[in-house]
Parts: sequence; C-alpha cells; structure tokens
Amino acid sequence: MKKILIIDDDELVRHVTRTILAKHEYTPIEAQDGMEGIAIFKKEPPSAVLLDLKMPGMDGIQTLAELKKIDSDIPIIMVTAFADIPTAVQAIKMGAYDFLTKPPAIDALLISLTRAIENYELHKALTSLDTTLETSLEWVFGKSAAMKNVIRQIRQVSKSDFSVIIQGDTGTGKSVVAQTIHNLSRRAEKPFQSVDVGVIHENLIESELFGHEKGSFTGADRKRSGFFETANTGTLFIDELENIPLQLQSKLLRAVEEKRIYSIGSTKAIDVDVRIIAATNTDIKEAVRNKKFREDLFFRLSEFMITVPRLNERAEDIPFMAMKFLTKAGIELNKQMREIDSKAMELIQGYPWPGNVRELRNVIRRAVLLSNDGIIKASDLEFLSIETPGGTQTDDLLPLKKIAASATRDAERSAIKRTLAVTKGNKTKAATILQVDYKTLLTKIKDYGLGADRS
Repeated sequence: MKKILIIDDDELVRHVTRTILAKHEYTPIEAQDGMEGIAIFKKEPPSAVLLDLKMPGMDGIQTLAELKKIDSDIPIIMVTAFADIPTAVQAIKMGAYDFLTKPPAIDALLISLTRAIENYELHKALTSLDTTLETSLEWVFGKSAAMKNVIRQIRQVSKSDFSVIIQGDTGTGKSVVAQTIHNLSRRAEKPFQSVDVGVIHENLIESELFGHEKGSFTGADRKRSGFFETANTGTLFIDELENIPLQLQSKLLRAVEEKRIYSIGSTKAIDVDVRIIAATNTDIKEAVRNKKFREDLFFRLSEFMITVPRLNERAEDIPFMAMKFLTKAGIELNKQMREIDSKAMELIQGYPWPGNVRELRNVIRRAVLLSNDGIIKASDLEFLSIETPGGTQTDDLLPLKKIAASATRDAERSAIKRTLAVTKGNKTKAATILQVDYKTLLTKIKDYGLGADRS
C-alpha cells in the first residue's frame, strides 16, 4: 500500500482525507504543520504528499521547498482555497506536481494521486536503468508481445558469443538492441565500438574497419588503428551492413573467420578477438539472392538474427513509450512534466510514425520544449503532420523498397520527387517517409538528376 503524507493544520481536513485514502488502499500518514511533516518525511518516505498551502509558521510554499531539497522528484499535490490559486500556480513552478481546491473532489484527488505516483515510479525506474538493465528491459523496449519476443531473443543471445544480424526499419532502435546485447554479455566491461558504414565514403570503409599504415594511400599521413583493433576483446557494431562494398566483403569474411586482420599497407597480421553485431534496414536475404551480399559472409554473421518491428506494428507500446520519453525529456530540459492529455494521446496513437521510435522520441522532446504547464496538448503536436500545399497527407506515400520491387526507375524517381515536394525539400523527412537511409537517398537524388529540385 502506497504511503501518502498529509500535511495540514486542519484536523477535520486530515480526518476526511485519511478516510478517503484508507478506503482506496493507501496508507495515510499525518502531520499538523510543515516542521512535523518534514520530520516524518525523513523517517517514512512516502509515495506522494498532500500539502496544505496556508498553514501557521512554515507555510506550504516553504514546506514544499524543504521537501524538494530532500527528494527533488517526490510528487507534491498542493491543496488550497480557491482564492489562493495564483500562489498554487507559483508552487507548480517550484516543482509541485498538481494543485486541488478545497474541498477536493474524491475523483479528482484519486486521479491526481494515481498519475503522480505512476510518474514518480517511472522516473525512479528510468534513473536506475544503468544498474538494473537486465531486469528492466521492458522499460527500454516496451511491453507488447512483439517486443517481449525481441527481449527474449536479446537475453538468449547475450549469453553466447554468436555473431548477430539485427534487421529493422530506420529508427526502430537497432543500435539500442546491439548495445543491450553487449551490456548483458561477458564482454560488457570491454570496448563497444560502433561504425555506420552508410555514412562513410565507399573508398574509406576498408581503412575505417582495418586501419592503415602511414603513406599507404594519398592522405594517409599517419598510422591509424581501425575499428576491429580498437574493439579488440569487445564488440564491434556494424550499422548499415548492406553498404559494405562487395569487393571488401571477402576481407571482412576472412577477418571474422581467422580472427586476424591486416591494416592497409601492412603484411603483419594483427590478432583480434571481436564479437560482430551488425544491423541492416533492408532484407539482407534478398541482397544475398540478388548477389549484392556474399552468401558465405551472411551465413557467418547470421548465427543469430533479430528483427525489430516497426512502431506501428506494436501500437500498444506507443502510449508507454510516449510517457517514457516525456519523463526523459522533462529531466533533460529540467521541466516538471505531468501528463499527455487525451486529445494529444489520441493524435499520437493515430499517427503512422514512419520514423518509428526515433521520431516519437524527437516529437515528444519538442512538445516538452513547447509545453508551458507540464501537460502535452494536441496544440503542442501540430508539427506531426506533413502536408502538401493542397493539404494532402503523406498516407499514400510508399517506402522505396516497395516501389522498387514492382515498378520502374521512372516510378522510383517520381516517388522521390513527389516526397521531396511534400516535405518541402527536407531530405531527412523524405528519407524517413521513403524508409531509406539518408546517404542512399542522396545517392538516388544524384542518380536521378533531382539535385535541382527542392534541396
């Protein structure tokens, strides 16, 4: 039973509040003034505080300030007369969770307490993730059946030294899955190196992975260790695996099989003990069938495969993830965030989230920045929808891989051109809608001669 500390100088108010709380499975604790309330708070930390604004001696504002010094996150609900609402608003700015007018309606009191305690417990869970990661994976990934399956796979493979390929659309959290596998593995205290080959020029990928000797090519003015060497004894996460050039894949295969690398310009072997986790936002098996990815390398890296579902395929996780990001953004921006109202949550749940979890996180962060009262409203989310000048939504825009599978180059060019028009030339949003990485989109824009279009 959650302990609720009632600090009020009015004995009748304390009695009525105590009765209500006890009937709804709370454990009420009473204090008749601020000093006594602080003393009890230190001895018996509650889950929430109901604090009278007007009290003799130390008033509610002073008591609030002292309680926040002890626990800055404890939810404190101010109870005040109607005439003192401006002072209650001041209390909100000082960190109070909510305020209720006297006498508080039972439903309003219980709803405010429930939300306050849930928010407090979520905050505590988030701040303790670093030390309780293994038992808190649902707080990281969600509680849907689809993500519970992903969590189960993470726990299974983290106990081994298997190479892993993580598949999923851009923004689904593949890098978080990779980091979590490393954190739960026997290599957790060893290096975790991450390289996104999708943002590296094709001619430099070999150097980034294996390193180079001084003078081995133009611009190599010094010896440089590659990611394989810096990740030695730990984990190397290769993002956008599909972008590794075909001619380099044989060297990668040899390095993985022999646990030995050669930097560019050197004939001296370097022994490495590296676990490989790779990620791709394309169907890597299709790339193998199309001879764009070596079959033997695929079999070597795919000792275990995890597919991370799109956010709109696990809609039941959206409210939870939104509230998690609300709490995180509140901490980051030092703002006391209370809730997402029903209309805003309806908008969030109805949006297709083409950018997946990453887009949801960014949208909530921006909404927190815009919010002035600790509540996310629909008006804080107006930027969710991307519209054409005529008001058409992006619902009928398709990912490029679906277009490419059934259409000509002209259709793909048309899709890119139209999406750039819809996003008013914003290539980042266009890449999200088309479900391709940013570098691939830039390459296609160049190939199709769309550089003169909106950019």
